[in-house]
Amino acid sequence: MSQIVVKRADGRPLWTVDVADSWWRRLRGLIGRSALAHDDGLYLPGTNGVHMFFMRFPIDCVFVSRAGAEDTREVLAVRSNLKPWTGIVWYVRHAGGAIEIPAGATSSAALAVGDRIRFEPVG
Repeated sequence: MSQIVVKRADGRPLWTVDVADSWWRRLRGLIGRSALAHDDGLYLPGTNGVHMFFMRFPIDCVFVSRAGAEDTREVLAVRSNLKPWTGIVWYVRHAGGAIEIPAGATSSAALAVGDRIRFEPVG
């Protein structure tokens, strides 16, 4: 599985995330993991909704637009502290992907709807 660094538009890094680059990896998501490190996560490209079934820990989820100029994306929705087994986060209009990160990470990063972020390859 490949990884990317999620950065603010000004270049400050936020998280290093795995990329769920297949249908199966997107379906599985974080199922089976017991936790995430504070700066780790999972990017689900092409996703406009997520589920919390079979999860073991709470997460934050950031829904982003499709890539724009210079591979920037707009934050379209932030769902904080999603609890395990609470169901589905339904469709987020125009979302081109979702970033799953530890609960509280969006608050710590002061990330909000309308912010611009960039994806860069690791290394």
